[in-house]
Amino acid sequence: MMPNMSEIVSLADAVKQLVHDGDTVALEGFTHLIPTAAGQEIIRQRRRELTLVRMTPDIVYDQMIGAGCARKLVFSWGGNPGVGSLHRFRDAVENQWPAPLEIEEHSHAGMANRYVAGASGLPFAVLRGYLGTDLAAVTDTIKPIVCPFTGERLTAVAALNPDVSIIHAQRADRRGNVQLWGLLGVQKEAVLAARRSLVTVEEVVDELTPVPGAIVLPSWVVTAVAVAPGGAHPSYAQDYSARDNAYYAAWDAISRDRDAFTRWLSEHVHAPTGSPA
Repeated sequence: MMPNMSEIVSLADAVKQLVHDGDTVALEGFTHLIPTAAGQEIIRQRRRELTLVRMTPDIVYDQMIGAGCARKLVFSWGGNPGVGSLHRFRDAVENQWPAPLEIEEHSHAGMANRYVAGASGLPFAVLRGYLGTDLAAVTDTIKPIVCPFTGERLTAVAALNPDVSIIHAQRADRRGNVQLWGLLGVQKEAVLAARRSLVTVEEVVDELTPVPGAIVLPSWVVTAVAVAPGGAHPSYAQDYSARDNAYYAAWDAISRDRDAFTRWLSEHVHAPTGSPA
């Protein structure tokens, strides 16, 4: 049984209680506030058969795929931003190592609208963006639809309702209200669409003071909050940490080689200290 939604829990306990084998799990965050610490805790707890959902899977999903957590990836772009490919992702698709990986590809607009539909309690969203592409022919969650008012041919995308959505934010108060700001993606929609949600934060404060452009997720939409300073590393958390560009560059060599990746996993995720790289 999960604790009261306003209670602050440890990251290990939150993952243990919220993320189960076979779940559909979304870790969202765009350029910054990427919940890397949560992803590595999922690896540490050896979750399996996950359907991983993310608009822009980058190195945290490369790590999770390489660690054998995933059976499927639902996404709209994948890569090591500013560097190149995700080599653990490629190895899983091309060589089924460490396990076969099913993929479901969308456009950015399609993924965003799927979250919005899920958050709105609707079965699907409608957009024009897929016309002229071949994605509908290979993706079951994309279907043609005709507007009942104009007769225009459009595209419907099925709603996304993850079993659990995980995001990172700057802070929460002691009642479990969460505040995040800066360059945002679909974190709000992912949380609202999910059956359960976990937010890792840089700190817990007594009161959330106003910040220009900030959004607040009220405690009643957040299942659990876990304090994880630096939990977005190597991405950044505006006003708290800088992007670790060297990490992204170093990851390319680590991820290209299975043995190098296995050593990294043992030393930096499964090590007794549990210290992430």
